Amino acid sequence: MHRRTALSVSAALLVAAPLLSACSSAEVHPGTAAVVGGERITTAALQAQVKDVRTAQGRDERSAQLIESSAGLERVKLGKMIQLRVLEKAAADAGLSVSVKDVEDVRKAQVAQAKGTAELEQAALQARVPLAPDQIDGEFRFQLLLGKLSDRFGEDKVLVPLAAAAKELHIEVNPRYGAWDVKQIAIGDAETPWVNQRTRPEQAPAGA
Repeated sequence: MHRRTALSVSAALLVAAPLLSACSSAEVHPGTAAVVGGERITTAALQAQVKDVRTAQGRDERSAQLIESSAGLERVKLGKMIQLRVLEKAAADAGLSVSVKDVEDVRKAQVAQAKGTAELEQAALQARVPLAPDQIDGEFRFQLLLGKLSDRFGEDKVLVPLAAAAKELHIEVNPRYGAWDVKQIAIGDAETPWVNQRTRPEQAPAGA
């Protein structure tokens, strides 16, 4: 695995912020949360991701606090699902990919850093965009794709291929989830630009 694509549990999982949520003026069919590249993201698929997180939160001793701190989870999760498709399109256009082994290598490193799988899962559940245990590998893949694109184009220019990919995908989102900001490729009120979520091994963990 490329040295710069290693992730920090504290930075990659605990500091992750809501990224993309989309809305165009076009109508979407009932039962559809979004259409990306002609493919539907169903409300059922979205709600399944939310349910997984809520179930995991419900098992935690700080359940009420975790649920309260993750209000608007449907919108956030839809944003991440859309972002992943944008990343995949941009990476494919650039001839880049992330293998299963790449993800496995990151998981091993993160489990070691967190000093156990249970600790890693707890950290993921406390993320600003909380992750259920079965969603962690997807987040690693997300970060690796973004890392490879940033390596190829530069962190200050990676928005160019991402914007091009998003445009080609003709993203339509059910208006109930928010408004699409074409220029920022992000939800309008996002606190942190999503391209800045990428981390490097030399960065100190949050709170260190």
